[in-house]
Amino acid sequence: MSRQRLLAFLTALAVAVGIALLGPMTTTASAATCAAGWNSSSVYTGGSTASYNGHNWQAKWWTQGETPSTGGSGVWSDQGSCTGGSGGSGGGSTCNYPAWVAGRAYVTGDIVKYTNGNYYKASHDNPGYDPTISTWYWDPYSCSGDGGGTTPPSNGSFVVSEAQFNQMFPNRSSFYTYSGLTAALSAYPGFATTGSDTVKKQEAAAFLANVSHETGGLVYIVEQNTANYSHYCDTSRSYGCPAGQSAYYGRGPIQLSWNFNYKAAGDALGIDLLNNPNLVQTDPAIAWKTGLWYWNTQTGPGTMTGHNAMVNGSGFGETIRSINGSIECNGGNPAQVQSRINAYQSFTSILGVPAGSNLSC
Repeated sequence: MSRQRLLAFLTALAVAVGIALLGPMTTTASAATCAAGWNSSSVYTGGSTASYNGHNWQAKWWTQGETPSTGGSGVWSDQGSCTGGSGGSGGGSTCNYPAWVAGRAYVTGDIVKYTNGNYYKASHDNPGYDPTISTWYWDPYSCSGDGGGTTPPSNGSFVVSEAQFNQMFPNRSSFYTYSGLTAALSAYPGFATTGSDTVKKQEAAAFLANVSHETGGLVYIVEQNTANYSHYCDTSRSYGCPAGQSAYYGRGPIQLSWNFNYKAAGDALGIDLLNNPNLVQTDPAIAWKTGLWYWNTQTGPGTMTGHNAMVNGSGFGETIRSINGSIECNGGNPAQVQSRINAYQSFTSILGVPAGSNLSC
């Protein structure tokens, strides 16, 4: 055997022995990068992903607080092992979304970091509205997953149960549904969720007490004095009254009235109420949202919003001032003030909390 043929034979033999010792050669695919870490307080909708204990998981439908696994309700689908990223055993992830800039246009789905440190996700295109008003929905999942910010709280998360709501309003119109109210809560996530459990329930009672007074116990959907209907069009406004001179009468739980209020509430809620004011008397969730809009953003004739009055300890009396203080407070109509107080005391009793001080205005 020649020297060259001997070398070739030995080389082939070495390769064969190596294959025999090492087994067949395999190619290992690299594991996927971990998605944002699962967070127990986050809301995940169908298709949302999160990582947990070295695996990526995908939600099949809406879920919150259910640890990713192949058991439980079956909501989670195991997408396989992952490496790197922010996956772990349940912690959130670090967000790198830009800071919100007032006046900068945003489109649906944009996520920004607000000055309070929370992240917000745009539910509507908007020209830079403050993320704490209802054009935006608070993103409660600390950037885990890709859904949830626009999902309304479940009924069980509201401090007033449906049974308590029915007890408060035994003769209410079928229009004012409990489901409509709970569907509207996502518009103002700070409502009845701020402060201690007592403060949360006091705020809910205060809002509902004023609502009760304005609507005769949630009986009236629209203003009863039709003679006033044509008075609520302020023609000095550049946008006028496109729905008609008499289209902006009181509607809903806090009797939204005037073309400029329909315009302001609609802008805040991302709904064209200036051109479609009837939505407030035909859609229960929209009706409740307009009430929450006033409660959380408008001071009216008072010095603070109803929400701020209850969470900062100013008392129920200041909520009366913000809603109808120019007519009722300071001795203007003590019987009406007492009617609101009576409703508030009744509702706090139903919720099992004290009414607090400073009840009158």
